[in-house]
Amino acid sequence: MASIISFLNFLISVYMLIITFRIILTWFSGFGTGGIQTFLSRITDPYLNWFRRFSFLRVGVLDLSPIAALCVLSMLNRILSLLAIYKRISLGIILSVFLQAAWGALSFILGFLIVVLILRLIASLFAQGSGNPFWRAVEGISQPVVYRINRILFKDRIVNFFTALIVSIVSLALIYLVLRILFIVVSRLLAGLPF
Repeated sequence: MASIISFLNFLISVYMLIITFRIILTWFSGFGTGGIQTFLSRITDPYLNWFRRFSFLRVGVLDLSPIAALCVLSMLNRILSLLAIYKRISLGIILSVFLQAAWGALSFILGFLIVVLILRLIASLFAQGSGNPFWRAVEGISQPVVYRINRILFKDRIVNFFTALIVSIVSLALIYLVLRILFIVVSRLLAGLPF
């Protein structure tokens, strides 16, 4: 039984690496990687397409479906590992693993958004040109986030963009810290459940 679980864990880990490689290759589509991308898309797209159908996994120009797909595989890998170690698994441990995977995805997204907003702040301080595709991408990601956060905090009051950026960065950092503390407490409680 343990060898079957170890083999399944190995397969899941390899598939996660293939998906990650496929995602990274999509960033470099102009560098002649077409044959490799085609091969990898045949292997990974049936699984990834299942997650792409959920519209809430798209935020502006960001497609978060690969993160969700990798989280599910990571959760399955973790549950199988715990089963191999302890020879049993409880509902509390499964819920704790689910929470860990959800936190992993959420913390990545929050961290990514904080970095993008800091880059946008730097761009506004040094008046980076909007003609550069990199800065256009940063603007395209940061604008909806800043708008939503400031809409919640300031309602209908008009706030200058620099202030809005700083408030958004601080808000996301505070959300990250509060959720991190909450995650640690709830995860320990769930893992300790006897059933």
